[in-house]
Amino acid sequence: MAFEKSSPLTAGPGGVFTDEEGVVSGHLELRTTCADDGAVSVTVRYEGAEDWYTVRGTGCRLKDPADAEAVHTALLGVLHRPEG
Repeated sequence: MAFEKSSPLTAGPGGVFTDEEGVVSGHLELRTTCADDGAVSVTVRYEGAEDWYTVRGTGCRLKDPADAEAVHTALLGVLHRPEG
């Protein structure tokens, strides 16, 4: 695994849309992983839970896996809305 990072977030109105559960909201944890070949996986889970859910529309492949940190930071900036 070239990259893995998790960060807490609070989803705003409308939550985060996932493939498995539909919309999840509230206090969540965002995890971004990137394989050596650039394949990115972005998942969320409820704070303290075990099950991870794939964030809809996030499957991609990066030309340079070193860019995964920037992808994680950008997603966190978009999804973290503690004040709505």
